[in-house]
Amino acid sequence: MNPPIRRLATVVVVMFLALMIAATSIQYFQAGTLNAHSRNVRTIYREYGRDRGPIIVQGEAVASSTPVDDNYGYQRVYPEGELYAHVTGYFSTAHNRITGIELAENDVLNGTSDSLLLQRIQTLVTGQQPQGGAVELTIDPDAQRVATEALGGREGAVVALDPGTGAIRALVSTPSFDPNGLASHVREEADAAFEAYNADDAGYPMVNRAIAGDQYAPGSSFKVITAAAAMEAEGLDPGSTVPGPTTLDLPQTDHVVYNPSRLPCGDGSGEVTLVQAFRQSCNTTFGQLAMDMGAEPLREQAEAFGFGEPLDVPQPVTPSRFPEELTAPELAMSGIGEASVRVTPMQMAMVAAAVANDGVQMQPYLVDRQLTPDLEEVSTTQPRTLRESVSPGTADALTEMMLEVVESGTGTPAQIPGVDVAGKTGTAENAEGVEPHSWFIGFADADDPEVAVAVLVENGGDGGSTAGPIARDVMEAVLSGGSG
Repeated sequence: MNPPIRRLATVVVVMFLALMIAATSIQYFQAGTLNAHSRNVRTIYREYGRDRGPIIVQGEAVASSTPVDDNYGYQRVYPEGELYAHVTGYFSTAHNRITGIELAENDVLNGTSDSLLLQRIQTLVTGQQPQGGAVELTIDPDAQRVATEALGGREGAVVALDPGTGAIRALVSTPSFDPNGLASHVREEADAAFEAYNADDAGYPMVNRAIAGDQYAPGSSFKVITAAAAMEAEGLDPGSTVPGPTTLDLPQTDHVVYNPSRLPCGDGSGEVTLVQAFRQSCNTTFGQLAMDMGAEPLREQAEAFGFGEPLDVPQPVTPSRFPEELTAPELAMSGIGEASVRVTPMQMAMVAAAVANDGVQMQPYLVDRQLTPDLEEVSTTQPRTLRESVSPGTADALTEMMLEVVESGTGTPAQIPGVDVAGKTGTAENAEGVEPHSWFIGFADADDPEVAVAVLVENGGDGGSTAGPIARDVMEAVLSGGSG
């Protein structure tokens, strides 16, 4: 072989070796990275072109897929629009984004879950079109609708739980959004919807105020936790005599704490029973109790109710916060749910639910069952205990005081005829020159609780008159429906 041919043969061999090495590297070593790349159109079509299963609420699909004549083959639709948006989330091909239950249960809905292996094998054998499984939620549709209507478009949130199991009966954040626009396969339509929902004057409808977003000072609804700490750490009971001054001068400052409407606490003598102070929501009493106890018992009690702990329902819930370092004035304000105490409505619903459930806090959950494409049951969520927040005796005492609040205290707007409602109002100062946030937490029926609820209305003013009626309507909806 002459030298030119030998050199050419060598070049050809080297080129073949380079091609083989490159092909092996791409197909084996880089396959995972390339598959996951956001610009890989085939991966996007494979993921977003599946026949996803439905999300179901009491037998009705609140999210489903319908065949369409485009590259994806299926369009995700949400028949109830805004009503369940913060529960279902949205499935966006245009933005390559999945949120809510669509994300948390994605492997079931797209059919790739290990629990659906048998169905995938059957599909391969029969040659049928692959289908995703279904997810059935714990939501009570009547409670969800009533909560949405009662909030009336105001910025706020409602969470309703079954105290004995942790099942979430309502999870509402307003204003809401229509996931259908975001799920559009037309990029311009999806972009327009996204921009409209993120406009400065839109009220941040895509923020789930019930479990995430900016947290809130709980105001006097936190007094349930302060009272629990006083009972658990200090041995108080509803009849114990506690300080009840008309005003409370905070040490190290010139700030003065007043009671609601600047009224005296109790008879104005300077002393009241704990239940009297709780019924009237005396800021002076609970500020003083917090300083007398010290920060540690109050922090430990907040943590016993779940503050600072990670939680998935299955969407992640932002942990509520009790401040680490506190001066005496900050401690007093923390005892009445102000200063740097910050919570989600989910957290405060869990506080009410723990009291209702003899002090035992259950894991909140949204998914009741996972189903095959033929709607046969694959798995059912089993209730799970998170922690004992307070002793049964303390839970009974707190229930007694919360009953007093609704019967003859600040929570009378939450009364339900013929039903014993236990509750606590909250009116949380949040900024100079704006109305305070309105809170109500509670449960019903007190003897055999079926529902615990937390209601927040941003800048709604008085907690009892604003949030109380919303809580009443939601509790009535659950009780009348018997879903608890």
